[in-house]
Amino acid sequence: MENNLDYSGSEWGPEAPSGEPGRQYYFMDRVRELVERKKREGYGASCLVNVIGCQMSAKDAEKLRGILKGCGYREAEREDDADVILFTTCTVRENANQKLYGRIGRLKHQCERRKGMILGITGCMMQEKDEVETIRKRYPYVKLIFGTHNVYKLAELLYRTLRRDERTVEIIDDTSLIVENLPSLRKTDFRASVNISYGCNNFCTYCIVPYVRGREKSRSSEEILRECRDLVRDGVKEIMLLGQNVNSYGLDREELRFPELLRRVSEIPGLRRIRFMTPNPKDFSEELIDLIGERENICRHIHLPLQSGSTEVLRRMNRHYTKESYLALVRRIREKLPDVSLTTDIIVGFPGESERDFQDTMDVVRRVGFDSAFTFVYSKRSGTPAAKWEGVSEELVKDRFHRLLDAVRESSAENEGRDIGKVMEVLVEERDREKPGFLTGRLSNNILVHFRGGERLIGELVSVELLESRGFYYMGRLL
Repeated sequence: MENNLDYSGSEWGPEAPSGEPGRQYYFMDRVRELVERKKREGYGASCLVNVIGCQMSAKDAEKLRGILKGCGYREAEREDDADVILFTTCTVRENANQKLYGRIGRLKHQCERRKGMILGITGCMMQEKDEVETIRKRYPYVKLIFGTHNVYKLAELLYRTLRRDERTVEIIDDTSLIVENLPSLRKTDFRASVNISYGCNNFCTYCIVPYVRGREKSRSSEEILRECRDLVRDGVKEIMLLGQNVNSYGLDREELRFPELLRRVSEIPGLRRIRFMTPNPKDFSEELIDLIGERENICRHIHLPLQSGSTEVLRRMNRHYTKESYLALVRRIREKLPDVSLTTDIIVGFPGESERDFQDTMDVVRRVGFDSAFTFVYSKRSGTPAAKWEGVSEELVKDRFHRLLDAVRESSAENEGRDIGKVMEVLVEERDREKPGFLTGRLSNNILVHFRGGERLIGELVSVELLESRGFYYMGRLL
């Protein structure tokens, strides 16, 4: 059976308060009461949230962990020990969907063996009706299915599932609602991400995001600044501002524009580093470039998605910039921010891509000199305009992809070692996983550094002399 989510009637106890934050805290209390009773019967009350996807999925996972903690669950170290396992999913590319099916397929026996276990799925993939139907039919042991627009309702959905031991499904097509002031549980104490907007208005012809995350909705600047100030008071040193297109922030409402929001965040006392992800080249203003140059705590790394170097392909992608305007933007950035690190995204094999189009992409890669690039083979996503267009042959795509990889490696190699001999500030992130006694940290320009040091330095900003370049990272000496 599946729940229809009707909470009327005395079965559910006192009526939940109106207003979503209050309503959700009410259901957290109700779940915690159920969990405490189940613990007396041997219930472990442990949970695990797995991320398949981008920074947005990772941020959703933090909210899910926070809500589960408020419901009385502790975090499990392994899937084998978890009573609740949630996946927050991506659907931008087909392999992300297949990855999820593989993961939940392997959990079948655990769900059957572990009494009362709840396996749940949320995120972008659950906004695709065909995928939801597949899970309903083929994976009956998946007990909880909900989408991107009601992540905040986890406690409410979990309560129904626990009470009735039935599958609960709730998918909302879209909403203008932004629910603030719910708990969140981060993986690190010193670094955090903050959503400044949700959804996207760009409707690139290859991209499913506007259909699964909805139209762009900007948070209020007051709420963003309050959250950032609270994080800094809690000891956070680096904040990442997140949006599908951060530099269109505020265009959907009477709000600050992104450069002014970024300025106000950068002025918060004690905030040492700010990053943002992801800007669209069409909205990258001179004001934003100037601000990055003025403020030392805005990191010298810009991820500037190219997607294609061909103006004609960009037009078919609905990207609203050209090869020439992209190169002009890069020139302005390089002139005012000579120490900046530029990274990008590139798609190979978009429908109708000719060899000449591909050579335009190769030309941009060589002229810009990216520090690194995420390169992808075009993935057809049903429901997008490009999915109906004739594709490029697999043989051609494979050949172009390898040629592009070689060009990106050459471009990256030209930038390697440019900071050897400098003393630079590193945010220490973790123990080096391969070298005992070493730490791993990140420069302002997002490049990794490995150096010898004690674990007490994790989460601190330290000065490191860069001694040797090893491709995508440096070996250094702590000063």
